Amino acid sequence: MMNYCGLLTANKEPVPLKSVEVEVEVRDHVATVVSTLNYENKEDKPLEAVFVFPLPGDAAVCHFSATIGQTQIVAEVKEKQEARDEYDDALSSGQQAFLLEESDQSPDVFSMSVGSLRPGESASIRLEYVTELDVQADDGLRFCLPAVLNPRYQPQGSEGPSVQVTSVPASLVPYTLAFSARVSSPRPVSKVESSCSLDPLQYLNTEQTQATVKLAAGHKFDRDVELLIYYKDAHQPTAVVEAGQASAKPGTLMGDPVVMLSLYPEFPQAVMSSVASCGEFVFLLDRSGSMDSHINNSRSCPTRISSARDTLLLLLKSLPMGCFFNIYSFGSTYEHIFPKSVKYSQKTMEEALKKVEKMGANLGGTEILEPLKNIYSKPCIPNQPRQLFVFTDGEVGNTKEVISLVKKNSGSHRCFSFGIGEGASSALINGLAKEGGGHAQFITGADRMQPKVMQSLRFALQPAVVDVSVTWDLPKNVSVTVLSPPITALFQGQRSLIYAQLTGQSSEAAEGCVTVKYNLAGHPTQNQLHFSLKPAEDTGLTVHRLAARTLIRSLEMEEREHRKEQDGGVKKKVVELSVQSGVSSAFTAFIAVNKGDGKVIQGPLVRRDVPTPRFLPMACSMGMAAPMMYHSQCLQVNTQVEKACLTKKPASTGIFNFFSGRKKMGAQGKSTKKSLQTPCSDYTQLMCSVAPEFEEFQEASLPIRSPRDPMLQLVSLQKASGCWVLDPDLATALGKTSKEVETTKPSAVTQEVWATILALIWLHGFKMDAQEEWELLALKAVSWLRAQNAPCVKECVEAANALLGCNVQKDALGL
Repeated sequence: MMNYCGLLTANKEPVPLKSVEVEVEVRDHVATVVSTLNYENKEDKPLEAVFVFPLPGDAAVCHFSATIGQTQIVAEVKEKQEARDEYDDALSSGQQAFLLEESDQSPDVFSMSVGSLRPGESASIRLEYVTELDVQADDGLRFCLPAVLNPRYQPQGSEGPSVQVTSVPASLVPYTLAFSARVSSPRPVSKVESSCSLDPLQYLNTEQTQATVKLAAGHKFDRDVELLIYYKDAHQPTAVVEAGQASAKPGTLMGDPVVMLSLYPEFPQAVMSSVASCGEFVFLLDRSGSMDSHINNSRSCPTRISSARDTLLLLLKSLPMGCFFNIYSFGSTYEHIFPKSVKYSQKTMEEALKKVEKMGANLGGTEILEPLKNIYSKPCIPNQPRQLFVFTDGEVGNTKEVISLVKKNSGSHRCFSFGIGEGASSALINGLAKEGGGHAQFITGADRMQPKVMQSLRFALQPAVVDVSVTWDLPKNVSVTVLSPPITALFQGQRSLIYAQLTGQSSEAAEGCVTVKYNLAGHPTQNQLHFSLKPAEDTGLTVHRLAARTLIRSLEMEEREHRKEQDGGVKKKVVELSVQSGVSSAFTAFIAVNKGDGKVIQGPLVRRDVPTPRFLPMACSMGMAAPMMYHSQCLQVNTQVEKACLTKKPASTGIFNFFSGRKKMGAQGKSTKKSLQTPCSDYTQLMCSVAPEFEEFQEASLPIRSPRDPMLQLVSLQKASGCWVLDPDLATALGKTSKEVETTKPSAVTQEVWATILALIWLHGFKMDAQEEWELLALKAVSWLRAQNAPCVKECVEAANALLGCNVQKDALGL
């Protein structure tokens, strides 16, 4: 029997990655992230370590270097195939080389190859990126370090060569993570929260504008590291001007100053107080097998699919009368409740809810492209703006293709997206919302899905902003080149970012002004921001890199949309901009070769794939018991298992089709590429050896329904019009008998009015902590009550308070 030392993969191979250290510097709403990955070869032969890992989808990777002994090798950005060839050539000639490249299919997945670590040798890899922080519903800023990389479902027939990715249960990840963050802002830092355990926040000054926070010791890789940062008086419009790079040529992006504008539009209160009573609402729900997992790693937490069902109940009850709606669900195939969107009524709402109640995570893989094509193929309904809500755990391989389709149809709808659970693709979720002119939300840790989704519904019910234009007022010697795509969507209090290059000379005292004009519910409106042209200090090249990343992403999208019509001119532009700015792109890669001491590394090169943490459980919910899956040998650790279970065939060995399947050359030019398939039987033994995760895996595959929450029970009884009816079910939901609710009814009012006031009093009296979840359906109920012009409302409120033991005032109900 072999003795293993050091860190081991699931295949019992030593892991050369020992530890990961991450330092984050957050300045207002921008984060600079420096990751150090420490490798050590404890084997007696030279190794190549390959690590496939997630990064935020909108990150601008701007530095990659390796330190071996006292030697540091800084990588250069080169055209991707050129970089790959240089890497392979270096390994073939016995040199050390390091390669970092973005996935061809999804911009939030990267591959790092550490080539030719000699026996006993250590290497320290430094990776740096900058990213903007998303604004959350409660005004917090969300930073996420994706630690979990779930297998991405690769649709049948999709493009792209394949690479194998090793993943293991989070508890078996064989390397450590140290994480610390420094936060600074012009405004005080009020708090920092996380789903992970943190050491207490440490303030660095009396003004509390600077603070540090660290991940508590013993962090397990069972979740992404998420920070929610809150500032006092947050989200004021700001402008940061950054001086150009001294070594760069004036007139180029890196040589000129760049301004980053953060705009937070304020809409007139008169417009905001009205809620739209029209629209076509299309809900697209992921029903792939992984949706049977819990939202986090706790058994007390609901499964993703059950939480989505409850959320659809709230959404359907909150829709305005007069609108249209439909519900699609998808996996390897897709379904819709109605052939086309139908008018919202009691009959159509009941029909939809009956079908929602039966929805399980039983449709196999994650083929999101086809249902989107079907939705877009249906003509829009006149005077009913289309609003698309997408719910998914975001594990798809063809991210760029999906986002391109949404952008192509962006003129006909707004898209609101929700990433559910750990490992959801930030590139997919943010990309859908950004290109669809909507808003993105992530539901992780202890989050409840319902309040976040209802906040997005409030956005969808805001009047649509049209005719957005941005005008600049600058000194006469200064011209502006806007680098960001045109603004197509604005929401009350939500940030819009604009990057622009400033060419020409101006005095340090000079000022600029930008005006955003738009039409809101028929009212011409504008917001203005004056700013100094004096460059800020100590920003490095952060703003330039974010601006370059923004322009690169726009050009990449343009290249994909017009690939057949173009001669490669756009791709050439992306490569030039990427090389000039030092920011990664889909067409470039970072390459470093250690030409150091000139010694050739002897012996065949052995590849070791560093395992990535995977969130458990991953269920294949086909209405069959888990052991049946094992016996049918479907237990490959990837979402293709879902397809395999559908067809009762063994799952394929490929997990991702992301990175080019290059022929690896070891020292002396010998090919060393080998299959990295984990045998099903071995993996089953591995799962069995991890008792808690294995139990949860089994548990997740069983369709267990928990008792419905009392609030949802009450909400489920509301009619489409907004009223409730007086029946035994209502009495039960209120915790009373039928006799109690009937005998206390004031004689002058109808049963529906009395029932509706009882429901509203109960919600205000017992569920104010969940007000954002029921607020819209309560508004609908109040509108219905007003339309009844019912007598004795005050008497009804007093009687309802007495019956339910509450003290809710009539004014609080909005009556």
